[in-house]
Amino acid sequence: MRVTSLAPSVATGGFDESRRTAPHVTIRGLSKHYPDAVIYDRFDLDIPRGKLISVFGPNGCGKSTLINMIAGLVPADAGEVLFDGRPLSRVKFGYVFQNYREALFPWLPAFDNIAYPLKVMGMPKAEREQRVERLVAHLGVKIDLALYPYHLSGGQQQLVSIMRALVVEPEILFLDEPFSALDYEMTLFMRDQLQRVFMETRTTTVLVSHDLEEAVYLSDHVLLLSRHPARVVEFVPYDAPRPRTDKTLSEPDFVATKAHCLKLFQREVRRG
Repeated sequence: MRVTSLAPSVATGGFDESRRTAPHVTIRGLSKHYPDAVIYDRFDLDIPRGKLISVFGPNGCGKSTLINMIAGLVPADAGEVLFDGRPLSRVKFGYVFQNYREALFPWLPAFDNIAYPLKVMGMPKAEREQRVERLVAHLGVKIDLALYPYHLSGGQQQLVSIMRALVVEPEILFLDEPFSALDYEMTLFMRDQLQRVFMETRTTTVLVSHDLEEAVYLSDHVLLLSRHPARVVEFVPYDAPRPRTDKTLSEPDFVATKAHCLKLFQREVRRG
């Protein structure tokens, strides 16, 4: 797995406008069958560039399976996933798992956990340290990175996981219910941290969420999935300006978007 810079590089000469507007990820004919269920059957989707997409739908519909197939962690039975027309093997991406306790190496301090993917890539130690220090400074992280994971709070551990995913400067970032194991106070904190990271990097981000309020609040689009075999019920846009705050939750556009998504979700649940 090739697990890209906090700011996009500026090319000399003209910018390829078609690349700016073309989908970042193109999914065609994706299928996944298990002995007792068909999760996806010839599934198509385009993921726009530089947007935060939340994936939401009924329990068991295949939300995590979708991002795992896109990221190559779960093999698809059929279909194709291309990133700007390239296969996964030519793409740098980051992945943040739900269980932060199992995702970090307990025998390494937080700094070395963040730097670990760079070590795997063969980057010299001095360059690895500079890359991590630059990322920490850029994001304004106030954690003692000399501490081991078991000395950090759950939210701090998950923030370390997110930084580890970002340090490779990913082209696309996947997050699988990254806040579901956190308490409510830490979840609110981490939502703001993720929003900050996204505003700083504009990395194409796909977030699986089981919380509709969170899905709408964080995203530029909510991908609503049906029960399996999953299809796109609707790709709901939400273009409120960032940074979004507590006031966002009571604004008419947010309330209307959440209500619309809830209506579609409840319709899919009743179908089950």
